[in-house]
Amino acid sequence: MAERERPIHPDEPRLEELAREGRVIGYFGYGSLVNKRTLRTKFLGIRRAEVRGWRRAWLPRKGQSMALLSVRPEDEALTQGVVVYDLADHLPAVDEREAAYHRRVVMPDHVTIRGGALRDVPLFIYEGKPEQPDAAQTGAAILQSYLDAVLQGFLSLYGDAGLRRFISETDGFRTAILQDRASPLYPRPVTLADGEAELFDRLVLEAGARFMSVS
Repeated sequence: MAERERPIHPDEPRLEELAREGRVIGYFGYGSLVNKRTLRTKFLGIRRAEVRGWRRAWLPRKGQSMALLSVRPEDEALTQGVVVYDLADHLPAVDEREAAYHRRVVMPDHVTIRGGALRDVPLFIYEGKPEQPDAAQTGAAILQSYLDAVLQGFLSLYGDAGLRRFISETDGFRTAILQDRASPLYPRPVTLADGEAELFDRLVLEAGARFMSVS
């Protein structure tokens, strides 16, 4: 059952009307989408949420030495994140942005949406290949500028406990972190608040990651 809480961002005023007209879809964000500063398209609404049946993992990108953040099926896993409500017409653009993933349907009983869930709105999640080894097994590196955006988002929405939960419940952290913070390679970098860089670095080192300089 959805729990009521204040939305984390003002809704589009016509959100409920558009939903009744069948013009709204939702997708579950478990990485950079948790940080609203990375959202470039105009979304209709965003809610804290938790999905059951998927677990996060850093997976190697096809044909590259870098890792991407994904989810893999795991029956009893609970993953925190957000549900983004968007126009159905924008779904092809989201599919293009998430081209490295498979789009899957999330059934209503597998998600808890806080702050007012919309009825009868299709909900999707973007999933990596479940059989793929994680980044720690393949040695794929994590981009620090992307990781910063993700960790800042979880700290903002879920506090210190949520930040630590993200790290402890994500497979593949025992790999290299490419230190591109000074000259971000991630196309939607964020500005960190005082103390965030030191906190994030300490926590990922405790999780078994190691830093690698940009050559």
